[in-house]
Amino acid sequence: MQWLTEQILAHVEGLPEGTPVAAKGLLHLGNRAAVDQALSRLTERGRLIRAGRGVYLRPIKSRFGTRAPSVEQAVEALASQRGEVIVPNGAAAANALGLTTQVPARSVYLTSGRSRTMSLGKQVVELRHAPRWQLTLANRPAGEAVRALAWLGPEKAGEALETLKRRMPPAAFGELVAAAPQLPTWLAQSVSKAAHG
Repeated sequence: MQWLTEQILAHVEGLPEGTPVAAKGLLHLGNRAAVDQALSRLTERGRLIRAGRGVYLRPIKSRFGTRAPSVEQAVEALASQRGEVIVPNGAAAANALGLTTQVPARSVYLTSGRSRTMSLGKQVVELRHAPRWQLTLANRPAGEAVRALAWLGPEKAGEALETLKRRMPPAAFGELVAAAPQLPTWLAQSVSKAAHG
């Protein structure tokens, strides 16, 4: 068992900091029960952080001690590992675009995968399943605008779109207009009105 723990630790330490490690990805080293037990032991010793069911992260070491990876780093790595689209929620997008001064108190991300929570040290990150249209243009400014507008709702979308039209580069706003057919009717109408208004 000690050999398996050392093998897993050697594997994890060969990965970039913050990279999630899934128990399923270590089955070449031993059976599932043994791998789970070794991961649990490494977590108890502080060598790994349990982020969620079957997902572990290597803590980041600095001269000030060890800490959990940043939320952005962990979410990005999880998305690439699981093949999911994971993006900040509408409140965070609206704040980033200057459409609201509200700063989200919790870390909430939208995902193409199932809804779940992830723990990064003392911080809990909520992953909420979202419809495909909210994940469109995932890491692009136009996609951020889609999520912000969805969060603001039909009552505030028109005014927000006028602001976005002034602030966004024409190419990014054009991308938003081009994505209108993928959006719900209320939002597609607001985008079309803003584009031709």
